[in-house]
Amino acid sequence: MPEGHTLFRLARDLRERFAGSSVRVTSPQGRFAEAAALLDRSVLRDATSWGKHLFIDFDGDRLVHVHLGLYGRFDIIDSDRPEPPVGQVRLRLQSSTAYADLRGATTCDLITSQQQDLIIDRLGPDPLRPDADPLRAWARIHRSRLPIGALLMDQQVLAGVGNVYRAEVLYRQRIDPQRPGNTVRRGQFLALWSDLVDLMAEGVRVGRIDTVRPEHTPEAMGRAPRVDDHGGEVYVYRRTGQPCFVCGSQVRTSVLQQRNLFWCPRCQPKFRSRATTPR
Repeated sequence: MPEGHTLFRLARDLRERFAGSSVRVTSPQGRFAEAAALLDRSVLRDATSWGKHLFIDFDGDRLVHVHLGLYGRFDIIDSDRPEPPVGQVRLRLQSSTAYADLRGATTCDLITSQQQDLIIDRLGPDPLRPDADPLRAWARIHRSRLPIGALLMDQQVLAGVGNVYRAEVLYRQRIDPQRPGNTVRRGQFLALWSDLVDLMAEGVRVGRIDTVRPEHTPEAMGRAPRVDDHGGEVYVYRRTGQPCFVCGSQVRTSVLQQRNLFWCPRCQPKFRSRATTPR
């Protein structure tokens, strides 16, 4: 499933190509045809994201709400001669210089700004947004006995973090993913949040998830670059059984709430509770 940096880049690219223009809106597949007819030749005002949710704002208080889910994709092509739709294109946006095709999304709905507010109200803070309040997420985590590895994937706690960022930020902060949320200290969480802000901003900049520090890149270590559909250089994600770049221990995996969890047992030692009250 695309993580928050992908949606942030997508919103930016849609904004750059279409904002301020009267846009042709169609639904070649037909599932969005009625709403597309209402939007056709309207002015696309803006495109924004919050976590894994995309909002395309048209005049007249009309927004298209998109959630890509596991298999969705939104392809943007710079061309004044759009190709015939290929596959199940739910939504096509077209201007005089570009077009964009949405396929396979879990959600593609026409909503109002009031409905948008209701959606956002259910989401946690997004590390990519300058108005995000990390203490909102901390308050939820500090009250919960669930593992921190589960809480980071809960979009009502933190918006935009998926399996890759979850695994990598916990490794970088040396936190056991099974550690109960209410034992994570405020300072630890704020350091984790700051790391996420930097990592996800870099993901927006380069278009992939890279999490290894300079001393652990292939060039610095003399190792082969990572080969994976995910791309990017990572410490533990999808590296089960391979040696940790830092300590040499084998990376482990297990299942937490139906998602694969990756960690290093030495760099992220098992948390052992103490009788003290967490601060």
